[in-house]
Amino acid sequence: MSSSIRTLARRAALVAATGAAALVLAACGGDGADRAAGGAGHGDAGSHAPAGSPSPAGAHNPQDVAFAQGMIPHHRQALEMARLAADRASSGTVKDLAKRIEKAQDPEIRTMSGWLKTWGEKVPEGTGAGGTDHSGSGHSGMPGMMCGEDMAALEKLTGKAFDVQFLTMMVEHHEGAVEMAGTERSKGRHTAAKAMADDIVTAQNAEISEMNKLLGRSESKS
Repeated sequence: MSSSIRTLARRAALVAATGAAALVLAACGGDGADRAAGGAGHGDAGSHAPAGSPSPAGAHNPQDVAFAQGMIPHHRQALEMARLAADRASSGTVKDLAKRIEKAQDPEIRTMSGWLKTWGEKVPEGTGAGGTDHSGSGHSGMPGMMCGEDMAALEKLTGKAFDVQFLTMMVEHHEGAVEMAGTERSKGRHTAAKAMADDIVTAQNAEISEMNKLLGRSESKS
């Protein structure tokens, strides 16, 4: 009788141990799934961060905020210029370049807006697309930003004259963005923002070289 009792006790202990192990595995699996789900739910704000990586609330500094708040309107003006090319440019190369600029910078605007919302900072109001002021007058101190007169003059051009003016203005605009991104790379803290700054420097320097060649210039400014 005592042997049966010992056997039953051992079985009960084995069942309990097996159940505890299953609970631990389930907890670990659930934690991983939760992290994956959390990473997928960040949307634009996490598009430049590795999936599942932590994003501490304090992992940014005032330079990161200034970068996002400045680059958003800077990008928006570039998009305004790029969208004019669709029915004004005569060169297929210029039209293709404008499409590439729009494809690259529009998602970056959404990403930076997401960061600012996450940080509890103000997202710059949209301009241009809704027919509101697109002069950039509120951001005239930023490198490469065009004034209202420049934008209005570009809108009036078509054909080769548009192509030349578009490329000339966009080179200056890109050089300003590269300068702003360089400041973020050296003074920013937020990992994803610094990664975006790296991307901007690389991509826009390449486009500057491309545009200068189209303009017949030998070399772009560094």
